[in-house]
Amino acid sequence: MTKPNEIQDLPMDRADSVVVLDFETTGLSPDHGDRAIEIGAVLIEHGKVTDRFQQLMNPGFRISGFIEDYTGITQEMLDAAPPCEQVMAEFADFIGGHNVVAHNASFDRRFLDAELGYIQRDYQGSFACSMLIARRLYQGAPNHKLGGLVAYKNIPTDGVFHRALADSEMTAKLWLLMLSDIREQYGLAPISFELMQELSRKPKAAVDRYLSSQIQ
Repeated sequence: MTKPNEIQDLPMDRADSVVVLDFETTGLSPDHGDRAIEIGAVLIEHGKVTDRFQQLMNPGFRISGFIEDYTGITQEMLDAAPPCEQVMAEFADFIGGHNVVAHNASFDRRFLDAELGYIQRDYQGSFACSMLIARRLYQGAPNHKLGGLVAYKNIPTDGVFHRALADSEMTAKLWLLMLSDIREQYGLAPISFELMQELSRKPKAAVDRYLSSQIQ
């Protein structure tokens, strides 16, 4: 039986070859009619950032003043942006066959699935949540919001948050740092995406035992 950290030849099996994404949206749920207004993503291949994707997108209706203030994205910016359908078609090509990482992934996955559903596109990879994994690896952190973890782990930042590319860049740095910390503490290399997914589901008290059990 193949153990989670026994990587096959396919790049998408590796935890260090993923697409890290972040959406800015008109609200909290596509089930309530909310749409994406910006997507930012970073492609990591074998532990190195090799490409980026960033695009505003016009949802076809006016956004609220709260969202303008929260994100810094104005209605005028969206009026000049291409429609969601065009941007998401381009982003589906960007994802390719890679697995996907996001901070608070349940939120971003709902919007990714909804926006791709509008254009009848799909993706072949799986999702992992960097926030859930950070909760298990960094149990002493004051909080596990992206900004809090960036400060806790002293990850370099320009201080910009709540814009899609900036947040995906920070999440990518956090993801690579978590992989590095696992490698250094447990001697696991390479690390599979399946292992990271499984780690996100482990009780906090079982994390050390689980990772230690993966050592060959």
